[in-house]
Amino acid sequence: MWRGRWRTTGSALLRVIIVWAVSTLTMLALAGILPDFRLQSDDGDSITQIALTAAWGAGAFGLLSAVVWPVLVRALLLVPALVLGLLVFFLNGSLLLIALSLIPAWRGEAAPETAVVVAAVMSAVASATSTALAVRDDEAYRRRLYRLADRRRRRQRRAGASGAGDPAPGLVFLQLDGVGYEVLRGACAGGLMPTVAGWLDRSHRITSWRTDWSSQTGASQLGILHGSNFDVPAFRWYEKDTGEVMVCNRPTSAAELQRRAVARTGDGGLLTLDGASRGNLFSGGADQLALVLSVSARRGRANRSRAGYFAYFSDPANAVRTAVSFVAEVVREIVQSLRARIRRDRPRVSRGGLYPLIRAFATVVERDVVVAAVIGDMLAGRAAVYADLVAYDEVAHHSGPRGRDTDRVLARLDRSLALIARVAEHAPREYRIVLLSDHGQSPGETFLGRYGLTLKDLVRAGCGLPVSRRAGRTRSGAEARAAVLAALHRPVEEGEEARPGPGSDPVVLASGNLALISFPDVPGRASRERVERAHPALLATLANHPGVGFLLVDGVVLGPGGAVARLDVPGEAEELLSPFGPGAAEAVRRTDAFPHVADIMVNSAYDPDTGAVHAFEEQIGSHGGLGGEQGHPFLMWPTVLSEPGTGAGAEPVGAEAVHRVLRRWLREADGPQVPLGLRPGPVQDPRPERAGDGILPSDGVPARDETR
Repeated sequence: MWRGRWRTTGSALLRVIIVWAVSTLTMLALAGILPDFRLQSDDGDSITQIALTAAWGAGAFGLLSAVVWPVLVRALLLVPALVLGLLVFFLNGSLLLIALSLIPAWRGEAAPETAVVVAAVMSAVASATSTALAVRDDEAYRRRLYRLADRRRRRQRRAGASGAGDPAPGLVFLQLDGVGYEVLRGACAGGLMPTVAGWLDRSHRITSWRTDWSSQTGASQLGILHGSNFDVPAFRWYEKDTGEVMVCNRPTSAAELQRRAVARTGDGGLLTLDGASRGNLFSGGADQLALVLSVSARRGRANRSRAGYFAYFSDPANAVRTAVSFVAEVVREIVQSLRARIRRDRPRVSRGGLYPLIRAFATVVERDVVVAAVIGDMLAGRAAVYADLVAYDEVAHHSGPRGRDTDRVLARLDRSLALIARVAEHAPREYRIVLLSDHGQSPGETFLGRYGLTLKDLVRAGCGLPVSRRAGRTRSGAEARAAVLAALHRPVEEGEEARPGPGSDPVVLASGNLALISFPDVPGRASRERVERAHPALLATLANHPGVGFLLVDGVVLGPGGAVARLDVPGEAEELLSPFGPGAAEAVRRTDAFPHVADIMVNSAYDPDTGAVHAFEEQIGSHGGLGGEQGHPFLMWPTVLSEPGTGAGAEPVGAEAVHRVLRRWLREADGPQVPLGLRPGPVQDPRPERAGDGILPSDGVPARDETR
């Protein structure tokens, strides 16, 4: 035993010496390259003295980074997350200046702007060296994970868990946002995702499930995490009783939707006991929150949704590594966009402006932070973790669901899953990893690109209102943009659409290939007769347009060529909507019962042969309505868990059904969720009940919202 400990200590000491030596050489090289950085006195020093000065400076900088940096970042918890990402470099440079000031005889000196560069390079080199040493010594990596897990177990025993048996298995739910069932199967068969393919061969099974009519993250994730997505007709919709537009990726709307779901179910959510929610729109009732949109508008140190960023950036090497990957992703997007323009790819949407930065945030920053948070949760032994990885969804909106751009994203996601699986082997409890998606994506040219006008223009023309000569573009509502704004403390608003002004003009809102039309001056839901009386040409104009598949107006489905089907007449809607797949009529019938369903619901046309739809937003890979792969996400589970369907081969229908499946799997893990600190026996929730438990913490009851 003692020999093993001496060997471990010696190996760790050797790695420290190697990293120190490499940092010293890096500092010497930078001193020779950069004119405003020197490591010698004004009178000149010998080579030996300069080398000793570099060693002193590298050692002081490394020590300050290890000791002072986490405390410094912790003190900046209220700084916007992306601002912190930039501030990291300046703070790192300040630490280097302090390290240089500690060198005897003031031999070290650097200009402030040069110090930033030197600190960034040294952090990157030190991180790369440590990683290389870990890669060459897998046993060291395993020992480190074992030590972390064993340290937590000892703390839990001291806290009163001594004598407890092995903890029940935990569950990690990893949502691959927007990855459809067929896309995942194709990626596994094509070698893009070897980790997932290996799971399917050895330990997991997979099925598709059907979304509701609103096939988008807001409706699906609310149903999955909170058990109800009732009265969520789309990604954005107008509520006449308040005069406001609800948008699923707006923090205030997300908080209200979560409140309504909990009030309807009487339950805090899937993760109410010892759970963690990472990178999601909703909390799921978890105490451990990071990058959760529904709480991102809150202020105060006790209620933070961005703490995951700070835990990640508490290591300056993480900031450097992520910054380099961020820049590389921006360059990659610019090159891919230029290549698509040169080849004149069709369909194609604009990918300029801030989009390269938004894409890099989704595919690099948010992915790295969420994966790091999940790893921390597993090493902490939490009973249930739900995390959303949005990278594929963001890229597919602008590049299409299939192609080289999305293939690379899927390959990188697979590497992240492999890392999580390796860490799970060293966690203090067994973990069962469940993969799922919230919706798929359907390809197709946008409505504007195909027909030269927006749906809003078509509606205004059908109402006899003036139409702008220049077609406007409907901004994409992808989740990544909302995450960026939340990280900057900027609320997600939609300009005038957030609260439309008074008047009789219709409010037209797009949600992928689903659109909603509301008449603010008509109280309640407008009947078909009232719409036809006020705007005689509108319904016929919409229903007979080649880009429109069908309309829903007050319990009646209208199709092209004068087709009419009443939802309360058995079989009529099923026949009219049969091209949109099984269950389409039932999905429309359910939405028709929502209190906030729009006066007119418009679903785009769908081509069953090509799977193409026409998004009413600027997206060539879209979701939000009926038609194609957007309504067929996947659910992949370990074989030790029960089948998700009620019978062999039966697939879950609706997000609420998926919630019930995940609930059952949590119970199958040797009873309900059990935190590691609880002793065996009758399982009870150790927390006192309180109103709104698992939603938004009451005053004086701070929510733990951090990733350690």
